[in-house]
Amino acid sequence: MKHDIVIIGSGLGGLLCGYILSKHGYGVTVLEKNPVVGGCMQSFKRKGFLFDTGMHYIGSMDEGQVLHRFWKYFSLTDTIKLRKLDEQAFDIVSYNGIRYPSGMGYERYVENLSAYFPNERAALNKYTAIIQQVANSSPVSRLEESDDLLPLSVDYVKTSVSDYIDRITTDGVLRNVLVGNLPLYGGERGRTPFYIHAFIHNSYIEGAYRIVGGSQTIANQLTDSIRQMGGEVLENSEVVGIQGDINQAKRVVLKDGRIIEGSYFISDIHPQQLISLLDENMVKRSYCRRVRQLENTIGSMTLYIGFKQGKVPYLNSNFFHYNVSDIWSCGNYNEDDWPKGYLFMHQAPVDGGDFSNSALLISYMHFEEVSRWEGTKIAKRGVDYEQFKKCHAERMLVALEKEFPGIRENIAYYNVSTPLTYEDYTATTEGAMYGVTRDVTSPIQTVISQQTYIPNLLMTGQNTNSHGMLGVTNGAMLTCSKLLGLNTIIRDINNAR
Repeated sequence: MKHDIVIIGSGLGGLLCGYILSKHGYGVTVLEKNPVVGGCMQSFKRKGFLFDTGMHYIGSMDEGQVLHRFWKYFSLTDTIKLRKLDEQAFDIVSYNGIRYPSGMGYERYVENLSAYFPNERAALNKYTAIIQQVANSSPVSRLEESDDLLPLSVDYVKTSVSDYIDRITTDGVLRNVLVGNLPLYGGERGRTPFYIHAFIHNSYIEGAYRIVGGSQTIANQLTDSIRQMGGEVLENSEVVGIQGDINQAKRVVLKDGRIIEGSYFISDIHPQQLISLLDENMVKRSYCRRVRQLENTIGSMTLYIGFKQGKVPYLNSNFFHYNVSDIWSCGNYNEDDWPKGYLFMHQAPVDGGDFSNSALLISYMHFEEVSRWEGTKIAKRGVDYEQFKKCHAERMLVALEKEFPGIRENIAYYNVSTPLTYEDYTATTEGAMYGVTRDVTSPIQTVISQQTYIPNLLMTGQNTNSHGMLGVTNGAMLTCSKLLGLNTIIRDINNAR
C-alpha cells in the first residue's frame, strides 16, 4: 500500500504537519521510533512526580493572539489546560544581586524595568517597538493572506542580538537584563540573529503560560486528532533507511524490516540524521556536506526535582540566575566556574493549588563533556557517568540554595539528564537544546529550507524555521504550504472557531 504522506518523527512539527494534511484529505502516516510520541514535548513521571523534557512554557496565548489562533485551528484550546504566569513578573532575571521582573504586556514590561533604569525609558520603548516590528514583519506572523511572502529585513537576519541591543542602549546592566532569557535560544554573542530573540521575547511578553499536566498532553491530543481524521501514528517504528533516487524518495525501511511507500515524505528529525538515512544514489554531495558541517546549539544538564508535599510555594515566574558580569559568557565555562547560571522553573500544579510538586533546574552543558559515554545504553553507562552526574547535580543544588535558602531540605527526589540523555530520548543531535545554530556571519549557509533538493522530500521542526511552540508551528505551515499553498492554510486558521 502506498501512503500519501509519510512523516518521519512525531515531534511537534511532524504532528502539526500530520494534522494539517489529514484535515485536507491526505492519507497520513507518522512514524515514531520511541514507544511514546512527542519528541521534545515528551513528559514523564518518576516517583509520582511529573516533568516536561523540552517545552516548558508558551507565549502569545491570550485570546486573539497568534498562537491562540493556531490552537483553535488545531483543536487544542478546549482540551489543553493552561496556567498563566505572573503578569507582573513572568520572567525574573537575577543579576548582580538584583531581581529584575519582566512584566506581561508591553506597557507593563517598560514600566517594570524603568523602575530600575529610570534614565533608559526611551531605550526600553525603542527596544519593545523593534521586537514587535520584527515579530509582525511577515504575512505568516500576522496570519494574513498574501501573494508575496516577504522575507525578514536583512538587518534583522545579518545583525546579531548582542550588536542590536548594543545599538539600543549603552547601559551595561540593561544590556545584560534584556538578554536575561538567553537560555531560551542558546544565544551566542556576535552570532545569534536578532530575529530569533525578537520572535521569542515578543511571544512571551504578549502572554506567557505553563501547560498543566505536561506538554505530553499536546502531543497526545494531536495524535488523537490525526487518528480521528483517518491518519496513522505508529510508535516503535524507527526509520533506518530511505530509498529512491535523486529525483524522488519512494519508500522508508523500518528497523523491524517493514517497508512503507509514500508519495511525499516529511522529515521531523535533525537534518544530519535525515541525510544519514538516504541511499547512496539519493545523495547530493554538496548539500549533504553542508548539512554535516552545520554546528548545533549548546546542550544542557537538567535536574528534575520533586518536592515534599505542601512545602514549597508555587513560583509562578521563570527564574534566570547569573553569577557572572557578562551573561553571554555562560556557555564559556570551565571545570572550576560551572555553572555560571541556571534557569529554574516550577511545573504548573495539576491541582491548581499554591504549592509546587515539581520543578526543573537547567544549566548549559557542552556535549563534549559526556561524549566519552556516547554509544552506551541508558541506565548502563557505568559508575563514572553516575559520579559525573552526582557531582554536577550537587553543584547546581548548592547554587540554587543560595538564592532559595532552605529549598534543599524540601526536596524529596531528583533525577539528572545530560546532553547524552537528551540525545537518546529526543533524537536531537548532540543533545542540542535548539538544533542547528543560526549564525549572522553565515546567514544563508545556516538556514535550512523546508524543501530539500529531492522534490517530494520535505523537512519540518525546529531546524527549518525556529524552535519553540510558535516557531515550529510557523515552520509546519510553511512545510505544508508546499502541497497546499500558504494562503489556503492561513484561510483555514482564520476561519477556525
